[in-house]
Amino acid sequence: MAQPLLAPAGGVPDLIESSDALGEVLEQLKAGSGPIAIDAERASGYKYSSRAYLIQIKRNGGGLHLIDPIAVGESPYWNEMSETFADEEWIIHASTQDLACLREVGINPKIIFDTELGGRIAGCERVGLGPLTEQLLDVTLAKEHSAVDWSLRPLRPEWLNYAALDVELLVELRDEIEKLLIASGKLEWAKADFAAILKAPPPPPRKDPWRRTSGIHKIRDLGALAIIRALWAARNEFAKEIDLAPGRVFNDETLVLIATKPPKGFGDFKKALLRRTRLTTMPFENWFEIFEAAQKLEGEELPKLRLPSEGLPPPKMWQSKNPHGYARLTHARAAVLEACDLYAMPAENLISPEAIRRVCWPNPPLELEDRLKFVKSELAQFGARDWQIELISEPIAAILGEIEPLVTEALQSEVDTPTVESD
Repeated sequence: MAQPLLAPAGGVPDLIESSDALGEVLEQLKAGSGPIAIDAERASGYKYSSRAYLIQIKRNGGGLHLIDPIAVGESPYWNEMSETFADEEWIIHASTQDLACLREVGINPKIIFDTELGGRIAGCERVGLGPLTEQLLDVTLAKEHSAVDWSLRPLRPEWLNYAALDVELLVELRDEIEKLLIASGKLEWAKADFAAILKAPPPPPRKDPWRRTSGIHKIRDLGALAIIRALWAARNEFAKEIDLAPGRVFNDETLVLIATKPPKGFGDFKKALLRRTRLTTMPFENWFEIFEAAQKLEGEELPKLRLPSEGLPPPKMWQSKNPHGYARLTHARAAVLEACDLYAMPAENLISPEAIRRVCWPNPPLELEDRLKFVKSELAQFGARDWQIELISEPIAAILGEIEPLVTEALQSEVDTPTVESD
């Protein structure tokens, strides 16, 4: 039975709250050896920004440190930390979640080991930090403070204890995952994916992000959509200004309700917003003016029901738009699932579903050798890693001549899963 880990072996360290203290942390880390475990706590769901409100660092022989980046503020030691350990490996669990906020303060790792992604590639079924630690180290981690508001000050002692545990065993966990990767011949695959994460550009801004409002898919009235668009933008701007999650200004349910059952006058409009928020000081008059202006829009001023589709249509539409492409896609999905079983890896880590769709949509070359070249070229252009191209190109090229769909219950679910409209 797994043993619970209730506190760090050396106790919970004092919180680092000044630049001078951060300099002392750097000196202690220099005295250590091996990779550096790091984690960050954000206030997701509470704040508009994705900044780090706590950073945890541990290195063998260099101590465990809890740093308050808000209290420390700007410091030359942030960048110095990156420069000092530029040749060292930084261990991060689910690095895509924390890299941006770490880079924001000045910590910019050049080499990473992502224990979550490494666990996926190694074939672990559950890759959360807790399940991996329990499976590979026979230790359970408490997770009761995972959803707290880390922007609150002072940080509570029990929260700091929880946060310290996130890096307490991260070095040991990394070593166990590396053993699995070596044993399965996947270590170089994982390293290639880690490097790709560091090189990836930030995602482009979403087009018409207001279209992701919860419940909007049921609305067909263009006037209602115009109200949602206008109030969503006003709410978003206000939330950004006060650094509060937009849903805490007022939630999407309220936004949709106002759009579909417009209030009769300013008083009703204000009441509708006040029912779903704890804020009492908001620009109600300004928002009401925006609401009224949106109601007056006509013709081309109104939003389209949906954005014009960019790129390939969703898979559920292939059967009517491109029957042979649909047939190829069903066989390609079967080939991917077979490869997933062979290599003990989730499909999304073996190859991007969008990359497979890109290969299956056009009519392929007639000769198998030309098909193989085509598949490799398309996957490479889409950003697939060399190891992914090597594993999947031949199975995909082999099925591109299929013209009748392969239908099984599992594949039907894979191919025809409803997709979110372009946004």
